Amino acid sequence: MKKYYVYIILTKDNTYYCGYTDDVEKRFAAHKSGHGAKYTRMHKPERVIFSKEFNTKQEALKEECRIKALSRKQKEEFLKNCL
Repeated sequence: MKKYYVYIILTKDNTYYCGYTDDVEKRFAAHKSGHGAKYTRMHKPERVIFSKEFNTKQEALKEECRIKALSRKQKEEFLKNCL
């Protein structure tokens, strides 16, 4: 069964990028090479700081949307509780 992941990247300018994928390493490599999201072309990715596995794409998309709606402070609290 195919798995999906939500991930958060810390960028070199200390911002966060959240996305979903079925292969975190491959997607991060795409971000690093400039072939990922427009945001990570302008805010260079440093490292993946969070990822979580889901059984369905819908679950992953729902979690991505929830995380993206959080404020910076809320994201930091979320990450603190996850790490």
